[in-house]
Amino acid sequence: MTRRISKFKRFVMMNPIIQFFKFIYLSIKVLVIVAGGHGGTRNA
Repeated sequence: MTRRISKFKRFVMMNPIIQFFKFIYLSIKVLVIVAGGHGGTRNA
């Protein structure tokens, strides 16, 4: 059981497509926060 879970975890970690989508998701989240004016006091 634990063997299968760790194998799956490693597959997710090594999968570049999943990593790519995770990166895009985080980037969009940061952009939304910055664009929404929540994360900073600076005005563009």
